[in-house]
Amino acid sequence: MFWIHLNVDYPFNLTGVLYFPRIHSNIELQRNKVMLYCNQVFVTDQVEGIVPDFLTLLHGVIDSPDIPLNVSRSYLQSDGDVKKISTYITKKVADRLQSLFKEDRKGFEEKWDSLKLFINYGMLSQEDFFERAKDFALLKDVDGKYFTYDEYRTLIKDNQTDKDGQLVCLYTNSKDEQYSYVEAARAKGYSVLQLEGELDVPVASLLEQKLEKCHFVRVDSDIVERLIQKDDAPKSNIDEADRENLSQVFRSQMPHIDKAEFSAEVQAMGEEVQPILITQSEYMRRMKDMGRLQAGMAFYAQMPDAYNVVLNSDHALIKRVLEACKQTTTDTLQPIEAEIKGLEARLAALHQQQSAKKPEEITEEEKADASKTEKEIADLRAKKQSTLADFGKNNDIVHQLIDLALLQNGLLKGAALDAFLKRSVSLIK
Repeated sequence: MFWIHLNVDYPFNLTGVLYFPRIHSNIELQRNKVMLYCNQVFVTDQVEGIVPDFLTLLHGVIDSPDIPLNVSRSYLQSDGDVKKISTYITKKVADRLQSLFKEDRKGFEEKWDSLKLFINYGMLSQEDFFERAKDFALLKDVDGKYFTYDEYRTLIKDNQTDKDGQLVCLYTNSKDEQYSYVEAARAKGYSVLQLEGELDVPVASLLEQKLEKCHFVRVDSDIVERLIQKDDAPKSNIDEADRENLSQVFRSQMPHIDKAEFSAEVQAMGEEVQPILITQSEYMRRMKDMGRLQAGMAFYAQMPDAYNVVLNSDHALIKRVLEACKQTTTDTLQPIEAEIKGLEARLAALHQQQSAKKPEEITEEEKADASKTEKEIADLRAKKQSTLADFGKNNDIVHQLIDLALLQNGLLKGAALDAFLKRSVSLIK
């Protein structure tokens, strides 16, 4: 893409040429392409510690009479002149990139998708390179427009600052796979960045540390109303008991997927928003990604993926499911719920009586009474959940909505996908 000439005679002698090849990924396979010479005699192509680590991705030749010929690599890495060479090369590369950005920004932007692997790696691995690169490193949005960090902060500060004063940068790592989430954010007037490179999200984490009051959030990590919280969340238009029953109906019908866990909640999102969405916590996803890259965080990589199923209580289909649930289960649930409330009141009274006594003053009979009441409550709750699960099991709309949400997130496969297709045909008939 371009090259850098090196030519210095103080405080050390060095000549050379480095060039940036076009690569997009697979860092390890691109190493060891810089050859080190002393007075035109080959020394090594293992230049880590001599050339800055991130620049071992470059190709080229360096010749310096100040490099000893017959010494170990460990000596080279600790030698004072060698360290000066490393610092000089870093500065030279940064200056060259800065001048390319200033002299031909359009050409620089055209090369950015290939350049960013080098630059991102450098910013992540060297503090001094980040300080030099932050003025020419770019962010790209889903429309293919490029911005420096300062330009992007200025662009979004009015519309994407939350109620706590945090600037929220929304991003996608796959525009096609997260298309509906991207479009929902754009419909609210939000800008969405495209972070598809393998080091893009780690750089986003770095920027959160370096830039004041700045936070990166993937568009599918929550419903659009909560991606950038400017006011309190809108209240659901159904009461708490109905919300809990509706959540339990859908929660009971979620599939058993290896290393995946599902929770469910009801939220008012507007009549035009989809009836059901699946979101995934930004924090946990990042921890899992870091766990795959860093041995010390491997614990997170082993944790199951946690998905949140959000039911839109404003949507006609969710209202229809709730109404059908009431018609089908009310006669069964009312006596169960009444008995649960009575037992909960009794248990609260027992706990209050026992709290006024010392532990040794509580009789075995009193302890047994409390335990029996707790078990009766648990049994009734299980009976209630079973009733709601039976309703959900026999409701095609519930299963169709769940499968649509799973399909949107790439989680519907095999027999479940086949059942969805057959059910879809049946519903169309």
